[in-house]
Amino acid sequence: MRLPSDRAAVRVAVRAAVIAALLVTTGCAFGPPDDTAQGKPPNLPPPPSPSVPANGDDSVGVQVLTKNLAVPWGLTFLPDGSALVTERDTRRILQVTPGGVATPVQTLDAASSAGEGGLMGIAASPNYAKDKTVFVYYTTTTDNRIAKLVLGGAPTPIVTGIPVSAIHNGGRLAFGPDGFLYAGTGDASQNGRSQDLKSLGGKILRMTTAGKPAPGNPFPNSLVYSYGHRNVQGLAWDDQKRLYATEFGQNKLDEVNLIQPGKNYGWPTTEGPSTNPKFTNPLVTWKPSEASPSGVAISGDAMVVACLKGERLYVLKLDGKGGVDGDPQTILQGKFGRLRTIEKAPDGSLWVTTSNRDGRGSPVPDDDRIIRILPPGSGGVSVL
Repeated sequence: MRLPSDRAAVRVAVRAAVIAALLVTTGCAFGPPDDTAQGKPPNLPPPPSPSVPANGDDSVGVQVLTKNLAVPWGLTFLPDGSALVTERDTRRILQVTPGGVATPVQTLDAASSAGEGGLMGIAASPNYAKDKTVFVYYTTTTDNRIAKLVLGGAPTPIVTGIPVSAIHNGGRLAFGPDGFLYAGTGDASQNGRSQDLKSLGGKILRMTTAGKPAPGNPFPNSLVYSYGHRNVQGLAWDDQKRLYATEFGQNKLDEVNLIQPGKNYGWPTTEGPSTNPKFTNPLVTWKPSEASPSGVAISGDAMVVACLKGERLYVLKLDGKGGVDGDPQTILQGKFGRLRTIEKAPDGSLWVTTSNRDGRGSPVPDDDRIIRILPPGSGGVSVL
């Protein structure tokens, strides 16, 4: 299937009941983001929100914003409304305008692309308007590391020694509502690291912009915020500043977890729920064939999870208490292939990256793409 150009909206057939469930889940909450969505500012300009018809349109719009990318992995928005996007294998950083124009701005020569490694997460500084700094997570021949840089300049590592392997490298970066930088790591194919508090593998890390343990971390002089993870892929906060993370399982169950400081999430002893009281159970699980949950974004009371192997978005309704209400709903199943990253844009839309050129997908000529999902009544093409 060949999709239209990036300036054309794409009609995608999805069951009306599923879309209606999306609207109920979001409570029509798409709109200008609050300042807790990804830490303190960047102070993103609030473009006018699309109007939502009073009679309740039962559709969302889907556009192919950008095409012909190569494994877009990380995505962060800048104060001017554009986004910086990393390509894992080419090690390029692209700047993508709200109109979909993608311009390469830097190649990170320090990164090494092999297997699941390369140039992955990216997060704009909370003070980007003043310091012009971004943070990146990337693979070298000896480790995974986090560095800061001004675009065009050399990266300055702030955290090194995160375990590296051909698989399970983690890679997600995001600023939390507390202003600190969070990183999701993987066990780098040695699952014993996940329970070892001296290892940075199989953890969620929390740090200052200098790469030091953030004040209030649960373990003394440690970056570790939570542990017992296999391969953390997505990080997002709700409007009560609760952190949620997506995680790849092995053969049994993938997970969405409510992350609490110092908690043990069980890997490798358990995959999915456990009766052992020392482990924290997941909120939601899926079979890997139906999910492989990568990026996650929260808009209002809706959590939207992008899936690789499952080739779909799951929409979950948050109950306001750190749990979920009802069953997940499915949209875009099989329409765009493997979906990796999802982020909420300044205008309230959701940007989603495909990952069909990563060696595990079936790319069409336009891949890889960035897809923009619009609220109802926004003037985009309806999803019927």
